[in-house]
Amino acid sequence: MSRSIVETVLGAFVLVGALIFLVFSYSEGDAGTVSGYRISANFSGIGGLKVGDEVQVSGVKVGQVARIELDPKQYLARVTMEIDDNVELPDDTVALISSQSLLGGKYMSLEPGGSPDMLEGGSEILYTQAPQNLEELLGKFIFSMQKSDKPEAAPEDTVKVNEPAQEIQPAPAATPIAPKATPDSEPDVLVE
Repeated sequence: MSRSIVETVLGAFVLVGALIFLVFSYSEGDAGTVSGYRISANFSGIGGLKVGDEVQVSGVKVGQVARIELDPKQYLARVTMEIDDNVELPDDTVALISSQSLLGGKYMSLEPGGSPDMLEGGSEILYTQAPQNLEELLGKFIFSMQKSDKPEAAPEDTVKVNEPAQEIQPAPAATPIAPKATPDSEPDVLVE
């Protein structure tokens, strides 16, 4: 009986500790909602960006991705972002989808331009860059490394594929050379 009471108390401590950890990580992780104005941008690919991912300017969170949908007319991914009201962005801002690490985790990076005109709610960012496909880049790199490892054939070593093969003719038989006769020597007589 005393053993079950100890296990129950210990289980309660574990649950309370987990709840405290959850509340602390939620408050420190800045995962709350952002209230502000909405802007959008079109991308040829989003590379794993999700609703709720951060929107950053110079590495500082200024908003979050609110919605991702397909534009039926252009067949591009339309990303709608919710930006904090305290942050004003020029209308020539560039939107880039970036990776947090090699293992994944995407975020929207905004690079403000120098225009005096600011984006308003409902505006669209015109300058965008889709994320780089890491698998495709690695494939190109590996292919280029394999290609550079093979020694290039010299021009005389190349094989012409469409040219018919030439027959090799046997060399003519060598004819025996008779020794020259000198005036003091007697001619050689062959006896059969």
